[in-house]
Amino acid sequence: MTKADIVSRISEKLGMEKGDVQATVESFMEEVKASLESGNNVYLRGFGSFIIKTRAEKTGRNISKNTTIKIPAHNIPAFKPAKVFVEGVKSNVQVK
Repeated sequence: MTKADIVSRISEKLGMEKGDVQATVESFMEEVKASLESGNNVYLRGFGSFIIKTRAEKTGRNISKNTTIKIPAHNIPAFKPAKVFVEGVKSNVQVK
């Protein structure tokens, strides 16, 4: 499912203009992104959490030059689904 599909479904369900729904979805994503960039997690009860994870420093390899490189510690955004979300997917989606 793409962002356009989400906008279409929401506009059909709520009877709103697609442009208004698109602006709302874009605004939501910008707010989540801005919050994470400022160091704050976003918690959506019953859906999940957008959190910042810290990756430790590690040693990697540059295979083209056959050398080792040091990858510094860094933060990455992550999503952790809520328990009810996970249970819903487990019970409703068949294993492929």
